[in-house]
Amino acid sequence: MAIELFMPALSPTMETGTLAKWLVKEGDAVESGTILAEIETDKATMEFESIDEGVVGKIFVTEGAENVAVGTLIAVLLEEGEDASTLDNISESKAEVPVAEAPVAPVAAPPVAVKTAPEEAPSHQGRVFSSPLARRIAAQKNIDITDVSGTGPRGRVIKRDVENFTPAAKTAAPAVMAAALDGEAPFEEVKLSNMRKTIAKRLTESKQTVPHFYLGVDIELDNLLQARKDLNSMSDEYKISVNDFIIRACALALKKVPAANVQFGGDVMRQYSRADVSVAVAIPGGLITPVIRGAEQKGLRQISEETKMLAKKARDGKLMPEDYAGGTFSISNLGMMGIKQFQAVINPPQAAILAVGSGEQRVVVKDGVMTPATVMSVNLACDHRAIDGAVGSEFLGAIKTFLEYPSTMLL
Repeated sequence: MAIELFMPALSPTMETGTLAKWLVKEGDAVESGTILAEIETDKATMEFESIDEGVVGKIFVTEGAENVAVGTLIAVLLEEGEDASTLDNISESKAEVPVAEAPVAPVAAPPVAVKTAPEEAPSHQGRVFSSPLARRIAAQKNIDITDVSGTGPRGRVIKRDVENFTPAAKTAAPAVMAAALDGEAPFEEVKLSNMRKTIAKRLTESKQTVPHFYLGVDIELDNLLQARKDLNSMSDEYKISVNDFIIRACALALKKVPAANVQFGGDVMRQYSRADVSVAVAIPGGLITPVIRGAEQKGLRQISEETKMLAKKARDGKLMPEDYAGGTFSISNLGMMGIKQFQAVINPPQAAILAVGSGEQRVVVKDGVMTPATVMSVNLACDHRAIDGAVGSEFLGAIKTFLEYPSTMLL
């Protein structure tokens, strides 16, 4: 009996996906574990594996199709002894795919006069098979994936091919002559990925439907920095970061002020007994928030190792849904990028997010005496439907105490 393959739900929030690329064609024999296609979800581009053996009998959804609903029939495998006549019993009506709107033609840029050069023949013809990880690494290294020779199955470009690739020296680009600067500036339209569409939708809804209010405080870090230095000098097996202290401090503060560890649910309120801390990680094309679950129960070393592991998986495109689903509170840290302070947007259905700025040397007054100190500014955004000002202030005060007196995290 023919095996029907349907668009899978590759993330908890996925409703539709883009069938980015087919890695097999009709007539190909596949085994369990064969990568059939690459599917772009609202979180990442993921590989779709076959769990059965057979021959690809028919592909119903073409490569590049957008907004394919979860559960849509995308292909059929024929089992041993079956032929194409089996497909007569399968209605193509099952494979109805929303038709994407025709792309809007980009506005023509003002003509630019250039010196012409002989046209070069393309270095590759046909499509280039490559893994999502290989493409991501190529993009980070500014390598044209079509220049890389693949050593994977059927010539597929894989991670090691990109890592071992040495770009050939390129000739200088033809000189561009001065062009008229009047009118609209030249531009190109960049198609939005499913991840970027989801970020745009969710955060627009957040700002439009969630009543944000903000609380800010300055935190002195000298005691924390000394404690971090002492811990890291004890062993080469770990390196604790300031962010690891912040994650633990937030988790302990959520336990100390449980009224802040909540989510608004219409006519009910969810109050969580565990601190699952989401940590924002920037990746090519967007942002994702892997979760440190039960962070209040974990020491700094465990938090450090887990954070590094999840951040690497995020940048390599290997996060699984269980790595980023859920979370009761979020941290967005731009301090390492030199940002002094900022206001973050709440990630619904969560009710709060902490925006962390950079630590810097400032002059503070203690007992009437001016003295230098390392100070970090943080801002807490709260959902006023779930958290009142007094609760937010108590919670932020607890974070401040834990960070200024890190020994209290041991109690």
